[in-house]
Amino acid sequence: MLIRIVRMTFAPERVPEFLQLFEASENQIRSMPGCRFLELWQDADQPHVYCTHSHWDSADALNAYRRSALFGQVWPATKALFAAPPLTFSVTPATPDQQAADSVQ
Repeated sequence: MLIRIVRMTFAPERVPEFLQLFEASENQIRSMPGCRFLELWQDADQPHVYCTHSHWDSADALNAYRRSALFGQVWPATKALFAAPPLTFSVTPATPDQQAADSVQ
């Protein structure tokens, strides 16, 4: 499983537009092959900063979504609302078994 976090800073006056865009597309994103989970977080101290938190079967599944027509519509519309560049990263769950295997290599 791949977990994807995207931290986005919006111009405060553009937040309603972003929320409308997210609401209109969230179920379509959740329906993409390989998407297991999607939620939206709002920063507790900076209300114009949001993060998407999503779970994907694999990097290939995430990349297939990133090549989709849906992403081609949603991401440019979202980027137009940014007040700063986004911060994106992918992580995988760390389990004791994985950590032990990694330390041997």
